[in-house]
Order: sequence, then C-alpha cells, then structure tokens
Amino acid sequence: MSVGAAVRRVRAYGGQFLLLAVLTLVVTLLISGVPRLVNRLAEQGLRAQLSSEPAARRDISYTTGVVAATSRNTAMGGAAERFDRLAAEMPPQVRSAVTERWYNVDSPAARVVGPDLAARNLLVDLGLRAVPGIQDAGTLVEGAWPSETYIPDRPIEVALDVDVAGRLNLRAGSQLRIGNADDKGKLSDAAPLVVSGLFRPVDRANGIWDGLPQLLRVIEPPGDAQPFVIVGVVAQSALNKRVAAGWPVQYNWRYRLGADRIDARELDQMIDGLQTMQRTRPQDLTLTQGVDVPLRAFAAQVDAARTLLAVIAAGVLATLAGLIVLAASLATRRRRSEFVLLRARGGAATAGARRSLAESLLVVPVAAALGWWLGTLLPGEPDPTTPYVIAATVLVTLALPLATLAVPVGAAARRDLIRVRPSARRLTVEVSLLLLAGLAAVLLRRRGLTLGEVDPLLVSVPVLLAVAAAVLALRAYPWPLLLVSRLAARTRGSVAFLGTARAGRSAVATPLVVVVLAIGTAAFCAVVAAGVDASRERAAEQIVPADAVIRGERFAPDTIDELGRLPGVRAVTRVLYQSDERLAVDEIGTDARVAHTDVLLVDGSGLDAVARESEVDLPVPPTLLAARPGAGPLPAIVSPAVATDLAKAGLDDSAFISVQGQRYEFRVADTQEGFPLLSGNASRFVILPWQALPERTTTPVPTSLLVAGDPLDAEALRVAGDQGQERYQRDGAVTGRDRPFGVTVDTRADVRRELGDGGANGVLAFGFVAGAVGGTVLGLLAIAFTVLAGARARGQVLSRLRTLGLSRRQWRGLLLVELTPLVAVSVLTGALVGAVLPLLLNPVLGLSAFTSGVPVQVAFEPSLVAAVLALGAVALGFAVAVEALNNRRLRLGEVLRLGEES
Repeated sequence: MSVGAAVRRVRAYGGQFLLLAVLTLVVTLLISGVPRLVNRLAEQGLRAQLSSEPAARRDISYTTGVVAATSRNTAMGGAAERFDRLAAEMPPQVRSAVTERWYNVDSPAARVVGPDLAARNLLVDLGLRAVPGIQDAGTLVEGAWPSETYIPDRPIEVALDVDVAGRLNLRAGSQLRIGNADDKGKLSDAAPLVVSGLFRPVDRANGIWDGLPQLLRVIEPPGDAQPFVIVGVVAQSALNKRVAAGWPVQYNWRYRLGADRIDARELDQMIDGLQTMQRTRPQDLTLTQGVDVPLRAFAAQVDAARTLLAVIAAGVLATLAGLIVLAASLATRRRRSEFVLLRARGGAATAGARRSLAESLLVVPVAAALGWWLGTLLPGEPDPTTPYVIAATVLVTLALPLATLAVPVGAAARRDLIRVRPSARRLTVEVSLLLLAGLAAVLLRRRGLTLGEVDPLLVSVPVLLAVAAAVLALRAYPWPLLLVSRLAARTRGSVAFLGTARAGRSAVATPLVVVVLAIGTAAFCAVVAAGVDASRERAAEQIVPADAVIRGERFAPDTIDELGRLPGVRAVTRVLYQSDERLAVDEIGTDARVAHTDVLLVDGSGLDAVARESEVDLPVPPTLLAARPGAGPLPAIVSPAVATDLAKAGLDDSAFISVQGQRYEFRVADTQEGFPLLSGNASRFVILPWQALPERTTTPVPTSLLVAGDPLDAEALRVAGDQGQERYQRDGAVTGRDRPFGVTVDTRADVRRELGDGGANGVLAFGFVAGAVGGTVLGLLAIAFTVLAGARARGQVLSRLRTLGLSRRQWRGLLLVELTPLVAVSVLTGALVGAVLPLLLNPVLGLSAFTSGVPVQVAFEPSLVAAVLALGAVALGFAVAVEALNNRRLRLGEVLRLGEES
C-alpha cells in the first residue's frame, strides 16, 4: 500500500484514471463556475434593464406640501439638516445603492410681468428654486449667477436657462415684477425681480435638472388664456429672506440609486427595503419612487430562470454522476482478475477497495481542485459553493473503491445474458422506483414551489422520472427484439439473427439510464425554449394584433385614409379604448351600482382584415364579425367578472355604457378572459362592435389605429398620427382646448424583440443552450461508455466469427444491427422524457415572467422529431466509430487468444 506502488498503478492504468479525473474536473468546474456566470448574466441584465428606464425612474423623492419655514432654522438650513437625516434613516441595502442625491427648496409659481413679456403678449408664471451645487452643473452664457450676498431693497435675482429665456423673450437684465394675480390679472404683493444671468447645462442628463417642475423646459399652457410656467434659480440667502418674510415654500429631497450598485442576488432585500421606507415615511412627507416596478419584474424573471436552471443542473449533474459510476465500473471490470488474485493470495475483503482508494486519492482531489480553480476564473460574483465542491470530491473519490467492493470474486460467469423474468428483489426495487417517481410528480404539482430556491423535490422529480422511464424501457425492449430474432432465424444469413440475438441479451442497465438522463435534459431544454418562444409570439400579438399600432388621444376620421396612402400600408382599422366607465341601468344614466369597467370599440371586419394581412393568428369572435346596425341592444363581449355583476343585477340582457359622451345599450352575448390590446391583468371590460353602433348626432372617434403592411416606416406613421390628432383638435365637432400629446407607434416586431431581449433573458438563454449542448455531449459520451462496456465480449465474438469466414462488410452490418436497438431505445426514451417533463413542470416554473404575463404553453414540436432522428443517426454513427476504434486498438486476434475474462 505504498505511495510509490499506487503511483505506478495509476501510470499503468493512466487512461482510466485520466477519464475519471476529467469527469471530476468537469463536475467541480460546473459547481464553482456556473453560479458565477449566472450571477454575471443577471447583473448585466439588471443593469441593462435599469439603464433602459428613464434615469428619474431610479429616484427616491421626498416632498412636502407648500409650507412655511420653521422659525428655529432657515429654509435652506432646515432642508440640509433633514436631507442628511432622511438618508441616514434609509434601510442599509437602499442607502448603499444611492450614488447621487440632491435637494432643493421651491417657492410656488407666481405671476411675473414686465416689458419684455408684454412685447409678445406672454402670460408667464415663475417659480423660484434654490439648489445647492447648481453653479457647478451649469455654464453661464450671459450675465452672472444670483449673488449670495443679500442686500435689502434690491430686486430678486434669478438665473434662467438660455433656451427657456429665449422662448419667452427674456434676457440678462430683464426687469420683472412677481406677485400673486387675481382673476383679472392684477398683481398683489408684487416684488421687483431681475434676470441676472442665463446659463446652459453642462450635461442635460445630470439628475440635478430632473426636479419637477424642470428648470430646462417651458411648461406649455394647458388651454387658452392660461400661463406658461417656468422655474428660475435664486440664491439660497435670497430665498431664506423671502421665506422669513412669509413666502411659502416646498421642499424636495431626491436620492438616485445607481444601476451598478444594486446587487441582482439581493433584489428581495432591496424591494423589502423600499416597502419599509413607504410604510415608515414621516407623516408630513410624500414618498415617490418607481424603481420597485422594474425590480419586481426582473426579480420574477431571475427567480423563474434560477428555478429552471436548477432542473437543468439536476439533469446534467445526475448524468455526470452516472458517467462517473460507469467509468469506475469499467475500470474495475478491466482489473477484475487483479482483485480476484489479491483475494486468492489471502487479502482481506477490503484489500482491493483500499488499493483503489489510495489510487483515487492521488487523482480525484487534484482534478477537483483544478476544476474548482478554473471555475473561479470565470467572471461573476461567487456563490457559497465550497461545501458542494467538497461533497462532490468525496463522493467521486469513493466511487472507485465502492465499485471495487462490488466486483464478484467467484468463478467467471456469462455477463451478456439477462433474464426476461427479473428476480423478486430487483422487481421490488424497480416497482418502488416507479411508485416513488409518480408520487414525487403528484406532490410537486399539488404543493407547488417557491421560485428562485433550490427545491429538493423539484430537482429530484426529473431524475426520478428519467430513471423510471429507463427502467420501463429496459423491461420492454427485449421483447420485440426476441420476436425479431426469431423471425431473423428463419431467413438466410447470420448477420440479422446474431445481431438481434446479442442486442436482446445485452446487459445495459446503468448505461441506458445515463443516456436517458442526458438526452432527456437536452430535449427538455429544447421543448421549453420552443414553448417560451411561441408564447412570446402570442404575447406580441396580444399587445399589437397587427404589424403596428398608433396610440394617441383622438384621431380625425380621415386619418385612416391618410395612413392607407402611405407606402407599404395594406390595411388600417380603428379602435377606441376608455377606462373606468360607469355602467348604467337606462339611457338617462341611472347608476347600475357595479364596479367601473373598461370599454373597447372594435370594428370586427376591419380587425379581421388587419389581422389577416399582418399574418396574426387572431380569430375574431363571431359576435364582433356578425354584428350589424339594428334595433335593440348591441351584442357585447364582456369579461367574466362583468358578466357576473350584470347577471346579479339582472342587466345581462340590457345595460348602458358611456362612450365619448354617448350612452349605448348592450347585452351580454359572450364572455372572454382577455382580448388583444387590453392589458394581461385586465379583469373588467366590455367590447362593442363599432360597425353596429346606432346613428347619433356625434360619432365616436378612434383613440388607436391598427396598421398592416410591409415595410412600414415608423416615423411616417408617427407623423401621420400627429397630424390626425391636430386635425381633430382643429376641425372636430368640439374644438379641443388642450394640446394633444404626441402619438406612440409600436410595431409587433419591436415588441417581440423587447420581450426576448433585456431583463434576465440572458440567464434563461444560457440555461437553454448549456442544457441542450451539455445533455447532447454527455449523451454521446454515455453511449460511448455503453459501447466500451461490452466491447471485450463483442470483440471475442467477432474474432471467432472472422475466423469462420465473416467478411468485413458483414462485421459492420452485425455491429449496426447490435447497436441500433440500444441507441434507438435510449435516444427515443430520453426524447420522450424530455417532451413529457415540460408538461409536468411548466405550471410551477413561472416562465410567464418572460412572456409579459402570457401563460407559457408547451406543445408538441414537429421539429423535435427531426432533431431526435438526427441525434439518433449521429449517436449510432458515433457508437460504430467508437467500436471500430476500440477493436482496432485491441486487435481482434489477441482478444481471442487472451481468453474469456481478459
């Protein structure tokens, strides 16, 4: 048991120990390296998602109402003191993520008048703001910054953005007066004010400019005879004196979270911290923050991705464990005579195991340490995986000694025969395994799981089902081979008979299980990836059931014709959407006393034409297609919640709803859980057929337009939509006073791309690719082990047959006939397991986080059949190549001379 002797044996059996070392290295590399890659991808996805949001979305803002400053402190001094106190009171995880912070004190906007404004007949309200550090963020273009030295009876000095001042005909030195205006525009308590200077921001993206209302833009008047609103910068000392004189002010404290300061592994703690801040905020402050929305969405994706990765990792690691068992078994089988001789010379029962343990200790720990070290070189933050690496190293080290203990010490026996009727002990084990797999699957479906956590039941169910399927395949496939062998015995030639006979007697229990595990993992990844991709297509079609959708406020009716003249446009239809409408009992408007609901007007034939031209799978309900103008209520499609409320109120045959000021009667003709253009969580809606509306003095106008065509110019659609809104505002039956907001144009291709990019999609894609590629490679390696396990016996048979005149061509045919059933059964069983697992696990994986809430539907993929056939052909060719190389290395004549057990 000397170390030198162990080293010599390792060198003598170098190939076997090299294989064991490589498998060990791969295991520890995956355990230590994959979590790093996942964390890296998650960090990149989180930063990309937060960076795609407006920077102000990451602001945590505290604001007060319009208040008077306390007498014990100045306005700016009190703001600075509370600024630091609010930051110190933040939860640690939130405080550590703050990278920038600002505070300001504003006086409410008041009317300003002066010669320069009167020259253009401009009505302007001006708010005054003191912001520490503003001079470092701006560059003076003209004049000077407001002086911090307060001089009584001097006009208030204010600095304006140069573009803002230019739009309002103001310049450095403009003389103004500021005060409160009554209904007739007369100022009271007016104070002199002068524009001391004009500035331009050094960086418009600097968060110091994001305070509301903004310093860098003019707020347009919401209607006629209403003022423009702007904000100017004043000195802190001047604002302090004005506040002391009784001016009210408003305080604002903003803290911006850095996208690179939020750890993707601690999203739950960050979200909890934001919730804590919301609950414990001071009563006199209003807390505004929107960063929790993208964080929650990303956390849901990460949790779903990690859960899926746990399933994939279980399959891959179980396959590697099986390969290690096969490698250890193959090594001990080749050395069986050595261990038998050791026992015959008086060695103890554990002598061979001790020898194997000494050899494993020379190889496995070194390979495990190398794999762990290589894993630490991968980018990303580490997870606490050291205990798992140690456990894996110990188990692999013990694999060879345990396999040695299992070596039979009796006389040689035929190992290529299996009994059709298994022993009672083996039958009990197999039946128990089948029952355990079924019970685990049922428990998983009924109990569910917590996403993002490694659930022992979740990771064990795929492995148990794969092993159970392999056991069933082992019990089933010898029967048809026995029948084929009997039929082949009646034909001429010996190739088919001998090949099927040997295939039916092969002892391939462990190798077949390993192949099924590997191929099942690869097929599972392929099926789930196809299901997620198809569900994203459906989600994009739900959001944009056309090639593009133009959303605005209200469009002139002729906008449809204008869009139809654009290049590439094939069809256009109108849609009207209103939210929170009240249901009524009669046309007068008597309240039905049910919850408010959304209303959607759709032109059935137009929607059908646009969907058809856009190649969108959107079956338009017959209720919308067949509706025509006539007497009686309109046939409507409603959500189940609305249908229930109307039935309880006795209004399912006649109810009224208001659409743009006109009340229409409808009846419940059908119910649906959802409808395109509505949000996925919309639970209360009424859908009316536009083409069936009765004639009224005013007709509804669309709020959205669906466009079908190829190619489409998004900018041209945007221009046409804006012009349509302007025409409605100018030429409509009721001329609008409000300025319309610009339209938004969303194309289905862009929506589909956004669903597949960003967020935690990088983690999901990594899992799919790694699982599919790793499962396929490990499956081929397991097939190679299967071939090598029986290579010696096949070599002996082929040696005898070659001496009896078997040609080289017949030898290849015999090899194909013998290996084809094994390869076909293992690949097909693995593919079947991989196709069934998604149906079982899909409801608990939470993959709808990647499809905008649309449930992921896993269905049969015809491409999977082609992939399985291709994989089977590759596997069979690989198996034949491995066998040929092995026979060439062993030299068939020497195999025959060395004897049965060599």
